[in-house]
Amino acid sequence: MPFLSRPDGEIYYEEFGQGFPILLYAPGGLRSNLNMWHTPAGGPPRSWCDYTQVLADGYRVVAMDQRNAGRSKTAIEADHGWHTYAADHLALMDHLGHQRFHVLGGCIGGSFCLKAIEAAPTRVVSAVLQNPIGLHPVETTYFPDSHAAWIKEKRAERPELDEAKMQAFGHNMWDADFVFCVDRDFVRNCPVPTILLPGTDVPHPAATSAELAELLPGVEVVTNWRGPDHLDEQYRRVRSFLDRHTPR
Repeated sequence: MPFLSRPDGEIYYEEFGQGFPILLYAPGGLRSNLNMWHTPAGGPPRSWCDYTQVLADGYRVVAMDQRNAGRSKTAIEADHGWHTYAADHLALMDHLGHQRFHVLGGCIGGSFCLKAIEAAPTRVVSAVLQNPIGLHPVETTYFPDSHAAWIKEKRAERPELDEAKMQAFGHNMWDADFVFCVDRDFVRNCPVPTILLPGTDVPHPAATSAELAELLPGVEVVTNWRGPDHLDEQYRRVRSFLDRHTPR
């Protein structure tokens, strides 16, 4: 199986198709893994396209299990945070020989996209932000509470993990506002083209998407994208956006 070796563990990934590269960040919060793109066997269909499949006829699609999710396993340190994930992402694309690439993220993947742009603005060509997470204006403890549950889950799997370090990691991830990983000034001056498929619920607040739509320069917004009735339109708009911004 394909793994990327990191100084503190290993990251699982898969590749699909051929063409200009796209790095996918799956939904699922800290449990983000590439299987989240697929419809589960016997389960209801996802409300999003399986981009590992629908984009593989014209792009080299790179999908991954984030650190400590799915088949990826690494350390968890007190100084880890969004920058740690971004370092994994850039290391993976280095490993695969992709100097420039699109990014496409669902849920937490929207913040991974923005952090990748901040970390490597000359490498990221464009970004698709689908159902992005953010600080809900009322349910402000959602992500800290979810992080506490994740700590319990991880320590049940790996009792050797240091709970204090995991809590510090959580503060690094969730103590900011807005989209957690970058500030509004960065978004206001985002140097790459973006398309936004807005969120509507507590982890993916409508208020956050509304701010992104207001701040991102020239952003394209796809209002009706979610669910089986809109999958064709979702695919058409995202594919058109990527095609238009792929270097020739």
